[in-house]
Amino acid sequence: SVCSGRGHTDNHEAKKRLGHVTVVVVGGTGDLARKYLWQGFFQLYADQVGKGHTFSFYGGGLSPSEKGTPLLFGILKELACPQELSAERCTLVKDQFLHLSKYHQLKTTEDYEKLSQQIKQQLGQEGMVEAGRLFYLSVPAFAYADIAEKINNTCRPPSDAWLRVVLEKPFGHNLYSAQALDKKLSDQLKEKEMYRIDHYLGKQVVSKILPFRKENKKLLDPIWNKHHIERIEIVLKETLDAKGRIQFYDQYGVIRDVLQNHLTEVMTLLLMNLPANLSNSMEILQNKLNFLASLQHVDNSNAVVGQYQAYNGEVQEELNKTNDYFSLTPTFAGVVINVNNAQYEGIPIFMTSGKALDERVSYARVLFKNNVFCIQDPKNVQCKSKQIIFYLGHGNLQYPAILVSKNLFKPELLNSGDWKEVTEYKDVNVLGLPLCDYYIQSPVTPREAYCELISHVFLGRKDSFISAEGLLASWAFWTPLLEGLSRVFPRVYPGGEANGNLLNFQLQGHQVAFSHEAVVNVINPSTEDNFQVMQGKYRSSEMVSAWAQELVERLASDLLLAAEEAIREEGQFHLALSGGSSPVALLRALALNLYTFPWRNTHIWQVDERCVPHTETGSNFRSIHDLLLQYIHIPYFNIHPMPVHLTQRLCVEEDGGPALYEKEINKHVNGSNFHYVLLGVGQDGHTASLFQDTKLENDEERLVILTESPIKPHQRMSLTFTAINRARRVGVLIMGKSKHELVSQLSRIKGESSKYPITKVQPKTGTLIWYIDYDALLG
Repeated sequence: SVCSGRGHTDNHEAKKRLGHVTVVVVGGTGDLARKYLWQGFFQLYADQVGKGHTFSFYGGGLSPSEKGTPLLFGILKELACPQELSAERCTLVKDQFLHLSKYHQLKTTEDYEKLSQQIKQQLGQEGMVEAGRLFYLSVPAFAYADIAEKINNTCRPPSDAWLRVVLEKPFGHNLYSAQALDKKLSDQLKEKEMYRIDHYLGKQVVSKILPFRKENKKLLDPIWNKHHIERIEIVLKETLDAKGRIQFYDQYGVIRDVLQNHLTEVMTLLLMNLPANLSNSMEILQNKLNFLASLQHVDNSNAVVGQYQAYNGEVQEELNKTNDYFSLTPTFAGVVINVNNAQYEGIPIFMTSGKALDERVSYARVLFKNNVFCIQDPKNVQCKSKQIIFYLGHGNLQYPAILVSKNLFKPELLNSGDWKEVTEYKDVNVLGLPLCDYYIQSPVTPREAYCELISHVFLGRKDSFISAEGLLASWAFWTPLLEGLSRVFPRVYPGGEANGNLLNFQLQGHQVAFSHEAVVNVINPSTEDNFQVMQGKYRSSEMVSAWAQELVERLASDLLLAAEEAIREEGQFHLALSGGSSPVALLRALALNLYTFPWRNTHIWQVDERCVPHTETGSNFRSIHDLLLQYIHIPYFNIHPMPVHLTQRLCVEEDGGPALYEKEINKHVNGSNFHYVLLGVGQDGHTASLFQDTKLENDEERLVILTESPIKPHQRMSLTFTAINRARRVGVLIMGKSKHELVSQLSRIKGESSKYPITKVQPKTGTLIWYIDYDALLG
């Protein structure tokens, strides 16, 4: 949308700083500059022309001038006229703006030196006093430090003129990278010179949250607390997917992209202590920091994540990944945050955002408790929800507005020149109430956020930007959750209307969970063709082959059938899972898609374990826990980790760990015959933790032994071939192109080979099935 004028107050402030202003947009022919930035700078020029300042505008880029100049002017010629200018006036102002604009290659230090010389030369020739230089870095964040150094070393204005450098998010990837970036930037630029932009702070409704609270302080003070507020919702829903942005998006995901910045800023403005002076940016910053410090720690139990179904395919395509690659990047997140202070404790703050959802809408909603019980006439306004909604746009309403339900209070009108009361209602509902049940205020003229913020940079208004302290405080809050979720497989959702209730989430105590189980279609063996599943023979045993995802789904289905059969016959199902990378995709599928699995009657055992504490990331049990156990309802006493850590020592022969595990197997497993053993195969042909050099001659009747691995950690505990070959069913899962050579070698070997321990897997009375994906089979 087109920006519109700022009004007389801004013009008055601008007159205080007369002189020449140089604007440099680094990345001036990029997508952001084309869509928003040049429109914002054109608006700034239109606002300020004839009021004492003179301007020059440079679009900087990596391309040489002959390539960059036509690109830049192609963008500038398409700029729309500000609404307050007549067509004739706009033509004149636009011609002036184009005349003052120039492309400049900005690649090397010499390029920046030439730019600085050009600025000085122009000032000298025209006898102008320099007011300041504004650099807008519309470039990837990895380039910030280098460009900041070039600006500092070559392009600083004289000491009596200002320097302002605008930085776009992302400001780091977590707390540590944000601290590192801050250190690099602060070595080159002063904090007062840096304007970290969050375009949400330029949105008209967001910028009015504090003024609204201030204007209605007497009415809000008695109810802005835990005794009256039931919950707070901060929502940004998108219908678009991430296609075309995967290279950026897959590194960041929805929490870093939206929650850590935009939605956290909205939450802070809603709940921070009101400053005594709304124009005091230092007081606003301190109150924001105090609020962020009062937030309770969040971890995996406070969040749910999802990923739209087509995303992983888009990642494989745009990042050139193989078919067995699984991205864990969430495209949807729901988080519940709590505040640890007397005013707000106990109020859940539901914060959520996602791509490929059913509608595009963004709002913050404060829902109040309603203690009225209506015997009759439930449509009476007093019986309806009490709420204040800061509506940022789109959705049913289509325009930005602040809505207060009429059973709360009639709010004061925000400064009447810019905002109006809406009295004509469309026949739509907003969050459960028809428009006629609200008092509604809306901006007189919609304005683009970037236009607002560019104006604030020009005026030196820091309150609309992110400070270094505020940025690091936000990352300090979000980083532990991001680290915890890095190993969590997101729930897959189809996208759009088809999501249904799949992403609804609920609060249970302080824990958050999806409200509905994922509906899973268990693959019927008779429908293999639909999934491109191929059956055949491999090493004289059954083989199932398919693309990675279909193969995992088929294996999960076969496991379910085996479990149901075992439970019918014996009342329980004993499943032994191996470590390593092979079962990862299966564990995720079991955790997220196989909710019909009879976990209450299932016992989970380990095929092998590394001799490290179970809490460490290298532990196979830790992997089973993180990928599967934490998501399923399985009795604690049905979980049987290998006892590698006894008497504060790891895998010491005298501690008798293998004998203890063997005793437990004999106690629980009928005839020590597992119902199902799932194995993987290493590239060297080992399986479980049974390697080429593992000596088994004296251990033929033992079920569990300590072994040595050629790679660290060397010490392992493993089921023996005796235990494996007693199983009713053994599945061997082999995935990925890196295993193709091994699969080819094994196919040529008849019977056993001491070089390839996997060839010793030969169930005595049970069934062996090879699950091999097409990448491993065909290369």
